[in-house]
Amino acid sequence: QVQLVESGGRLVQAGGSLRLSCVGSGRTFSSVAMGWFRQAPGTEREFVAAIGWGESTTYYADSVKGRFTISRDNAANTVYLQMNSLKPEDTAVYYCAAASYGRRLTARYAYEYWGQGTQVTVSS
Repeated sequence: QVQLVESGGRLVQAGGSLRLSCVGSGRTFSSVAMGWFRQAPGTEREFVAAIGWGESTTYYADSVKGRFTISRDNAANTVYLQMNSLKPEDTAVYYCAAASYGRRLTARYAYEYWGQGTQVTVSS
């Protein structure tokens, strides 16, 4: 079992930056791949970014590539999502998720564990 708790979401102006954090517990953090997804009202939950067990393998949705950066600190059991140049269309609830297997990390079904989410609102 893995428990995940996200934090860092808030209201920010377009063009601004935020860093989301997700702290994991209950299992060796370094043994799971981690991902960030988001869900805006009336839409499906969509992939944002993922990072493998090691810190060198990362994946990004095209919509955030070049603006968002995912990273992890296994010693602190934490994964981060640095979000720069935010746009109103980035407004959503952001969820972190953990996957036991490092395959197809852009797909929701790859993840067994999910956090409760943190709200990010970008005003224009």
